[in-house]
Amino acid sequence: MKKLSKLVRNKDFQTIRSWIKESLGRQTLILLSFFVGVFGATVAIVVKNLLHFTSTALATAFPEAELNYLYLAFPMVGIFLTVLYVKYFVRDNINHGVSIVLNAISNYNGKLRAHNIYSSMVASSITVGFGGSVGLEAPIVLTGSAVGSNLARLFNLSRKDTIILLACGSSAAMAAIFKAPIASIVFAIEVLMLDLTATAIVPLLISAATGTILSLLFLGEDVMLTNAPVTPFKLANVGIYIILGIVAGLVSVYFLRTSRFIERIFSKLKNQYVKLIIGSLALGALILVFPVFYGEGYENILTLMKGGREVMFRNSPIYMLIKSRYVIFLLAMAGIVFLKVVATAVTNAAGGVGGVFAPSLFVGAFLGFLVPEVLNHYFGFNLPITNCVLAGMAGLLAGVMHAPLTGIFLIAELTSGYALLIPLMITSSISYRTAKIFEKYSVYTRKLAEKGKLKTHNKDKYAVRHIDFMKLLDTNISTVPLDATLREYVEVVSKSKRNIFVVLDHNEKFAGLLLMDEHRDIIFKQELYDVMKVRDLLYVPDVVVYNDDTAEVMVEKFQKTHNFNLPVVTKEGAYVGFLSRAKVLDSYKDVIVEESDD
Repeated sequence: MKKLSKLVRNKDFQTIRSWIKESLGRQTLILLSFFVGVFGATVAIVVKNLLHFTSTALATAFPEAELNYLYLAFPMVGIFLTVLYVKYFVRDNINHGVSIVLNAISNYNGKLRAHNIYSSMVASSITVGFGGSVGLEAPIVLTGSAVGSNLARLFNLSRKDTIILLACGSSAAMAAIFKAPIASIVFAIEVLMLDLTATAIVPLLISAATGTILSLLFLGEDVMLTNAPVTPFKLANVGIYIILGIVAGLVSVYFLRTSRFIERIFSKLKNQYVKLIIGSLALGALILVFPVFYGEGYENILTLMKGGREVMFRNSPIYMLIKSRYVIFLLAMAGIVFLKVVATAVTNAAGGVGGVFAPSLFVGAFLGFLVPEVLNHYFGFNLPITNCVLAGMAGLLAGVMHAPLTGIFLIAELTSGYALLIPLMITSSISYRTAKIFEKYSVYTRKLAEKGKLKTHNKDKYAVRHIDFMKLLDTNISTVPLDATLREYVEVVSKSKRNIFVVLDHNEKFAGLLLMDEHRDIIFKQELYDVMKVRDLLYVPDVVVYNDDTAEVMVEKFQKTHNFNLPVVTKEGAYVGFLSRAKVLDSYKDVIVEESDD
């Protein structure tokens, strides 16, 4: 109000109008963040109920048996229905939900298609409900983000506000899934790479709180791991968390590379139905041997921590071996750690729709069990299994998604307390740094980063990549033939207001430059007009910009030469235009200002 009073006294009415418009804009964003929270949470609640309905219906229709061969059929049916739904109804790629959101933020001003509000929600429910070994989190995040994005478009919000509402939708959905508001905000900042600014933080808080409250109302107050038998942190156990962090980082690298390998193998198969059959049979076989691969698998994490370990194999053909020999049990647990990623990858590659969030937590839990279990049994240690299971979950999340803070706060909130904060910090940070040694990008960012289309927290890189250099080209510089005489060159100079000219050879290709300031005295000597040739005055620059150079390469060439202008040519040598350092710098500043907080 003080600011407004001062403006009134000074009769600065233009600034008053701008201030009122800006203030209303902030209030609109905050109000919309609440509605995005409501819709985002609703999405998560609906998907969870759809999954429960599908799973219950199948369990009722096909009761459990000692060895259930229907595991071979269920995933195929689910993936087949998903493929039909996507191919004939959606007609768009809706897999890798978080990557789609990142692509929208980085390259499409935060705009997501309207069908993303429902398409991935339906497809993932079918895939996971019929046993697909993937998670619902990424599709739900995509759906919540699409709600925010399309609501922003409806109210004609700016690019920056659109991205904030998109992130609000993501946070609301995540908060509703896990009842973890802090982790959901950290996810938006760490994974979606939203800048933590004063403009963004309040809408995020509102959406996350709204999503959590609605989830508590409709899904109950219990948090997933509330009853996990956590033991107090002991300094003597620091070593196991360090070891677990290193191992989790290495397993994360295995997770990322195996996923990419299987994806490449399936990409070579052109027939979608061949992919479906091969992937579904492979998934069915894996679920037959390891029933814990059926669906999301969260219930198995709880079973693991409560000691019902052999129960998880009761429908497996290797159950009796596992029950009779401990070493077989340990090998089976190792098989779960290393084959879960295969089950996840073939589900998606065959045509299913789902994410890797739940599989990452799943693998981390079993890894967190296996490492201390081996040390306890064979080396006489007394390590806390449950603590290590939870630390392993945070470690895999940190390594696979390159999101250590998300891993820390998510597991802390899932256990309804911060008693394990130090172990989570140790394991997550070490896992993240270990994975980064071998894998520069996360499961979500690799493809976009390789194409140079990923927005990051590094505003300099982002700004450079988003400058359209070809739109900055100066094409008004006059050209002079290589075989022209000084007289012909002077005639061009007389008609131009520039002091630089481009020389083209007889094939109209770039031959060099004429810098008038370097031979100003010669152009006034008329006795040389018909004697001296342009080729005698030619300057050939050491560095030129190619029209297909990346943004980073173009900037490096300016820095290397310190030139104010650089010619742009094709690889074949054809002249395209000139780039001005001043124009590039102005465009860079515009992007930075647009990305900065108001």
